[in-house]
Amino acid sequence: MKVGRKISGGRYHQSEKKKKHSRKGIDRKVKLREVKPKKLRVKGGNEKTVLLSSNLANVIDPKTKKSQKVEIKNVLETPSNRFLARQNILVKSAVIETELGNARITNRPSQEGSVQAVLVK
Repeated sequence: MKVGRKISGGRYHQSEKKKKHSRKGIDRKVKLREVKPKKLRVKGGNEKTVLLSSNLANVIDPKTKKSQKVEIKNVLETPSNRFLARQNILVKSAVIETELGNARITNRPSQEGSVQAVLVK
């Protein structure tokens, strides 16, 4: 049997090296503080705006279909991780307390430059 071959005659292939584009990005946790955006250079030389902290949200009222920019008072609950709510970290599907009432975050603030939310009953 030849060296570097399987019993069937096929070759063994070396595993691929780890590439820079395959690496995991930095976890950004959006805190409940004054609005602080950051611009990142992404693939292709484009720019992406991410949030490091925010205290404003674009809240949509599903009944009237109107949106308003309101201040976030507190993070009430986070279904994905209850410890994030205790630390006032804004993530997708977190329930926040606003001036208009309770709202659920519908976007990913750590990936985008704003917080979008929908009022809940």
